[in-house]
Amino acid sequence: MAQLSPVLTQATPVLAARGEGVHLYDEDGRRYLDFTAGIGVTSTGHCHPRVVRAAQEQVATLIHGQYTTVMHRPLLRLTERLGEVLPEGLDALFYLNSGSEAVEAAIRLARHATGRQNIVVFHGSFHGRTMGAASLTTAGTKFRAGIGPLMPGAAVAPFPQAYRYGWSEEEATRFALRELDYLLATVSPAQDTAAFVVEPVLGEGGYIPAPPGFLEGLRERADRHGGLLIVDEVQTGFGRTGRFWGHEHADVRPDVLITAKGLASGFPLSAIAAPAELMGRAWPGSQGGTYGGNAVACAAALATLDVIQDEGLVANADAMGLRLRDGLRKVASAHPVIGDVRGRGLMLGSEFGTGGEPDTAAAQRAQREAAQRGLLLLTCGAYGNVVRMIPPLVVDAAQIDEAVQIWSEAVAAAVE
Repeated sequence: MAQLSPVLTQATPVLAARGEGVHLYDEDGRRYLDFTAGIGVTSTGHCHPRVVRAAQEQVATLIHGQYTTVMHRPLLRLTERLGEVLPEGLDALFYLNSGSEAVEAAIRLARHATGRQNIVVFHGSFHGRTMGAASLTTAGTKFRAGIGPLMPGAAVAPFPQAYRYGWSEEEATRFALRELDYLLATVSPAQDTAAFVVEPVLGEGGYIPAPPGFLEGLRERADRHGGLLIVDEVQTGFGRTGRFWGHEHADVRPDVLITAKGLASGFPLSAIAAPAELMGRAWPGSQGGTYGGNAVACAAALATLDVIQDEGLVANADAMGLRLRDGLRKVASAHPVIGDVRGRGLMLGSEFGTGGEPDTAAAQRAQREAAQRGLLLLTCGAYGNVVRMIPPLVVDAAQIDEAVQIWSEAVAAAVE
């Protein structure tokens, strides 16, 4: 009898039967507020009618048209539509299935385009589980332990984690940029460095926003040294942070943008975007794949774009994110075990710990207590002591308030 791998673990006890909007329902009909959104994937909510209709119509006409063999209209339309929301100048796209694959493609492009080997990432990063992406991932040892040797050429610089260091955001930014310069002088020579790869908000690393000055400092150094700035928007893109792209909280334009997760409301689809001239420096035959740009996924992505724009979901993420952050901070003020509440838009984390020491057990108890009360959450951070909230972008004020009330009860039960 076959079974799932015993290594897989489930964050909640729910056996989901159906989803609708911000809710999941189990086989007994119990309703749960889903503030995981499939790890930031179901951006328009579960089974948004317009996404469902678009996928159903596409399934009936063409399911798979492998896009280096034949072309299909959904892919062409999606490329045109993404051109309306991508940063100016990023006018060439390569489609894949997952965030990890897109990161791998971005690394390959950077090395081809610059003729350099080294890739600089930042402490706490998560870029995926495939070998190249795992080599760039430092959010926790579980993502890279026991599989070495990893890809050579990866160098790690500090990320401005102000709370962890006990500094102001400005102090942490100055430190991180100074240490990056030191790394370029001691570990990864600038002339050998192909790219900096950065998340606008650390995801698995603990939901820590990159200060605008940090991203702007990376842009300046990439320009000065002739390398590329690659922004990993797998989790922060498509409105999640209250801007369409997470890097838009700073005055920067990336050379390469990576997108996935919320791109197609649950269908597997990812992409990298870059200027056509830069993309054209990829070596012939280096881009391809069987399922990338799948017709049904592209149709779902087109519907996702329509919903985000027509329903004002970017602005909603900003407004509801502020409401959720205020609620989480009120809960934290009543429970000193929560040392920090941070994030952007509908990407918020509560870090458990006191005196600089993580309290993983309390975080995990609170996450379990919330699930028992009907609120589904996930943990993250190197020590698993950050409880994150990433509801669908369609969430409303009443649902935010319900989640905060459940969270308050869950934390109280976890620490009593």
